[in-house]
Amino acid sequence: METFLLLSVLFLAVGVALSQDMPHEQLMAQLQACPKECHCSPSFPNAVYCENKGLKRVPVIPPYTWYLYLQSNDIEALPEDSFRNASQLRWVNLNRNRLTNEGIQEGALRAMANVVHLYVEENQLTSVPSPLPPKLEHLRLSRNRISKIPAGVFVGMDRLTLLDLQGNKLQDDAVTEMSLKGLTNLVQINLAKNQLGAMPLGLPPTMAQIYLDSNSIDKIPAEYFKGLPKVAFLRLNNNKLGNGGIPKNVFNISGMLDLQLSYNELTEIPYVPASLEQLHLDHNKIKSVNGSDICPLPAGALDDYAESSPRLRYLRLDGNEIQPPIPRDLMMCFKLLRAVVI
Repeated sequence: METFLLLSVLFLAVGVALSQDMPHEQLMAQLQACPKECHCSPSFPNAVYCENKGLKRVPVIPPYTWYLYLQSNDIEALPEDSFRNASQLRWVNLNRNRLTNEGIQEGALRAMANVVHLYVEENQLTSVPSPLPPKLEHLRLSRNRISKIPAGVFVGMDRLTLLDLQGNKLQDDAVTEMSLKGLTNLVQINLAKNQLGAMPLGLPPTMAQIYLDSNSIDKIPAEYFKGLPKVAFLRLNNNKLGNGGIPKNVFNISGMLDLQLSYNELTEIPYVPASLEQLHLDHNKIKSVNGSDICPLPAGALDDYAESSPRLRYLRLDGNEIQPPIPRDLMMCFKLLRAVVI
């Protein structure tokens, strides 16, 4: 939410600057063409606000619109010519409508030739819609009914860096190398709250943030992160991971910063990479903490490797069977540790 508000403020500031540079004729044409159901501000003429108006269809959008807000309506369909008049669109929000795959005519989304942010959350989609806008950078499809990612739907989508599919009905056979083909620059993927039983296949080596909370994943293949060297944030809370499902060095990724394994079935603390800064292990079945066992460097080498010493700053262990006090060898290893929650 904070990120969304920050971006909104940023776009507002940009919009004000643009309104000052917009020729008077274009400014007047934009304002006069504002749909009667919507609101258009003279200080931000590039934005059209149509949210929560009870709309059943997309109104005719003024030609110089960059930001279009259509969330919280009753829109069920997107005819192919829905956005024909608004070729300059950059940001479209269609959250909380009644859109179905059948209602989105082929070419309706593809016609958004310059859209970089597309929100279609909380609708009634059962599949990732296709074809998509060619210049998309962020695609948010959370909280639909999506169970299928058509093969080839992302081919040519090499600008897409964020894909949010949380809260859908995706199973293992839907998330494959074939279905994700084309996402050559993806940085963040959110597959939380789906129906996955295994780690998703086909993620590109550009991945930095992977969110897999609230699935049924019970193991991580030993070589899973070998092709994902840039992963910095990994969330696997609320799964079924036990110690047998986590190979000893599976998290040995040089840039790993934040690892979250809360609400699983662990009885021991897994290997901690030296780069890790935050580790969440609360609400497992861990009974004890042995700093010597989990320290990524031998005790005698800690002073010799000051530059590569463990970076852990925050450790959460509450909801386990651990009793205070905090072991001294834990603090000796992780000298930057500032907070331990037991």
